[in-house]
Amino acid sequence: MKRISAILALAVSVVLLTACGRLGSSGVGTTSSTKTKTSIQTTGQTSDDEYQGVIQNGRYKTSKARGLTKDQNTNGANLKSFENGLQTISQKQFATDDYIFQEGQYLKKATAQNWLDRKSKSNASGLNPEDNGQTDADKRNPDYLQAIEEQDYMTQDGNNLKLGGMTIGLAMNQVDYYQKEEYGATYETKISHDKMVSEGKSMANKVVSRMRKTEGVGNVPIVIALYEQATNDSLVGGTFFAYGISKDGGKTINEWHDVNEANYVLPVVGSAKSGNSSDADSFTNFKNNVQSFFPNLSGVTAQTHYKDGNLSGMNITINTQFYSETEIKSFTQYLVTAANKYLPSEAAIEITVQSTDGTQAFVARKAGEKSFYSHVFGSY
Repeated sequence: MKRISAILALAVSVVLLTACGRLGSSGVGTTSSTKTKTSIQTTGQTSDDEYQGVIQNGRYKTSKARGLTKDQNTNGANLKSFENGLQTISQKQFATDDYIFQEGQYLKKATAQNWLDRKSKSNASGLNPEDNGQTDADKRNPDYLQAIEEQDYMTQDGNNLKLGGMTIGLAMNQVDYYQKEEYGATYETKISHDKMVSEGKSMANKVVSRMRKTEGVGNVPIVIALYEQATNDSLVGGTFFAYGISKDGGKTINEWHDVNEANYVLPVVGSAKSGNSSDADSFTNFKNNVQSFFPNLSGVTAQTHYKDGNLSGMNITINTQFYSETEIKSFTQYLVTAANKYLPSEAAIEITVQSTDGTQAFVARKAGEKSFYSHVFGSY
């Protein structure tokens, strides 16, 4: 739900990299040695609730193992909500004012891949269970762990940065998709929520113990966040359901916290749930009004995100066949009016207008704000 922040961040990053704008605003400078000079800078912040990122030697410091996942799950929305939600979990432990975000550097790609694979004679570190040779859905050992992601949180140490803590996300399957033979039909093993939780917490302690042995990690706080993968046929990504913290160099999780999140799609299809009927009615009124004002729309849909039972964000997509620049401008103006009138007043709202030619307009409002920001792409 932070697309507007992403757009602003991209714009700021371009300015930073070309004109050095707010680079190094945290005071981070150059680290020297007898062999090399390493220049460390930060991206600056676009808002107080976002982390600064790390730029090393003029380049953004990328992850060592980003995006690794098992092959079976094909819901592309999972990875996006997994990564975005992981930073939200991190903010509970690592304040944006005190820490600088760095893509994971301690969990190497080969190591992460071994952890994601099944345990076997050739891979003793596999977190997923050994293959028991069974192919029946209820008899086989499923893959519980689908993806793993590391995020590092740095603190300033003079002119340098040092690791202040890390968050590791474990994406757990509620359904394990598998094939009995290569290129054959796809089958499903369903995993109960209780089993998913117990396996996730067991894996979390193993991950903490292993990370403590990793050079450079030391005794920093380690947060392990557990995420439930959405199924392949879901129109939305999954959600986090728990996170635990290992403090003071501990090799296990000291405390666990439940996370109450849910995602829904509007309009409701079939027997699917809507989250909150009042929010669903607000969207329906908005949708009907917009479609009556501009009839040649291909569809108006929304994804909603709830935290602790309250709507925290609504992401609306409008597919249109407009080609006239004036039509797009008029439509965007009307969207702002309709959004103010019909949509929930407290939640973050994003509205994307798109066609086969790409994104045509964008309307957004942050949580708690009254005014919408709008932009028509390609206009001057």
